[in-house]
Amino acid sequence: MPRATGQKARASHDSTLAVNPNSHVPKHEQLRNILLHLAKEQLEPGDLMPSERKLMDEYGVSRITVREAIGQLVNDGHLVRVQGKGTFVSGQPMQSILHLASFTEEMQAQGHQPTTLVLVAERAVPPPATVRALRLEEGTDALHIKRLRMADGRPVSVDDAWYDPARADGLLEIDLTGSIYRALADRFGHPIDRAEQTLGAVGAADDIAVLLGTPPGAPVLHFDRTSYSGEFPVEHAHSWYRSDRYTLAMEVRA
Repeated sequence: MPRATGQKARASHDSTLAVNPNSHVPKHEQLRNILLHLAKEQLEPGDLMPSERKLMDEYGVSRITVREAIGQLVNDGHLVRVQGKGTFVSGQPMQSILHLASFTEEMQAQGHQPTTLVLVAERAVPPPATVRALRLEEGTDALHIKRLRMADGRPVSVDDAWYDPARADGLLEIDLTGSIYRALADRFGHPIDRAEQTLGAVGAADDIAVLLGTPPGAPVLHFDRTSYSGEFPVEHAHSWYRSDRYTLAMEVRA
């Protein structure tokens, strides 16, 4: 969680940590490099960055320059803004080894505290792509669950998923803030044992950006996944992950 204390050092005025008004490098780029050095070398994840006013006074630059430099670092994932509190050094991104596991299990395995906000829980007619993925008859209802997933209180992903009611009848009646995969296995007898998914980088749509706390159009990781229990497709989901807070690791063999 963000900390307002515990900072190890402050920016100094030596030649490596000063904005040179005569340089051909734009001031905001110079300040960006100074703040990146400060965040990486002198502060720790969760530490509070100096205020805009302090940066303006210390480096002799305008508020526009400060905001441009900080905005770039926020977009790149080095800093994170917390409304009403300030700008903090970002923590290290969560890293997932490419395998089949729930978000809850992944975060717990890495020592993070997962929490979930349920945005949608309804029975409705799914879009055509989901009808095909789940092998449903056209016009058939499915179970729609959309959730915001967080780790240590920070937004990480938005999961928008549909489930075949024939395999998960009663899913909408349980606590949806925990692992749905675990519920599918333990309560409904349909453990997820394989999935087909595609992954790509996309710009965050306005609604996704608001939920993830990132600027519209910022790069996010998009997963399109169909999950199976045996031969039956049970889940079709779209997930959007903040690329500065979530990375994938995999082993590739010849």
